[in-house]
Amino acid sequence: MNTNFVSLTLELFVGFFALLVMTKVLGKNQITQLTPFDFISALVLGELVGNAIYDKDIGLQYVLYAVFIWGSLIYTIEMITQKMRKSRPWLEGTPSVIISQGKIQYEELKKNKLDLDQLLHLLRDKGVFSVREVEYGILETNGAVNVMRKHAVDHPVNHELHVPEKTVYLPVLLILDGEIIEEGLMKLNKQKSWLTDELLERGIAGPSAVFFADWQKGKGFEIQTY
Repeated sequence: MNTNFVSLTLELFVGFFALLVMTKVLGKNQITQLTPFDFISALVLGELVGNAIYDKDIGLQYVLYAVFIWGSLIYTIEMITQKMRKSRPWLEGTPSVIISQGKIQYEELKKNKLDLDQLLHLLRDKGVFSVREVEYGILETNGAVNVMRKHAVDHPVNHELHVPEKTVYLPVLLILDGEIIEEGLMKLNKQKSWLTDELLERGIAGPSAVFFADWQKGKGFEIQTY
């Protein structure tokens, strides 16, 4: 194999795993809750690795060095925002109330460079199809909108309907894509034979015929076959 291809392959692998490790170290907000600072950091970090990989004059050590230095800067900023509350508005931004008492706050929309079409789209993402349903709407630092519905259209909660309180249990995943999930059986302190017998009682030949199955206390099995 050509030396250049070997070198490129090695640098791609190293760059990929270096970014993966850095993402693990920096936390899940680098993926799911991107603030403007996080977004810029992710772009620059990817660009640094990309340039280092495809520039023939830059060796493997520079790829790792670039990831380490930029990752250290991001980590330092994250520590600062955790320890110094006053730094957060500058580095992470602040939430904005864009709907207050049912009225759209146009100045806040302008300040956040958000137009009405974008606002309506963000509301639909939350299952709200009209501004008239919203009492308060808050634009979060990651660009999402969270809403408090007006009481007249809000969903009633159990205590308003006088529904007795019940303990809620998480369902335990037992089969996925035809394969038994061992961790699920361990949580229930059950054996594979128990699961197989339960399937046979329901006319299912075995786990391989099951696309998805879980078990929840008080509700039993939820099974979907292929």
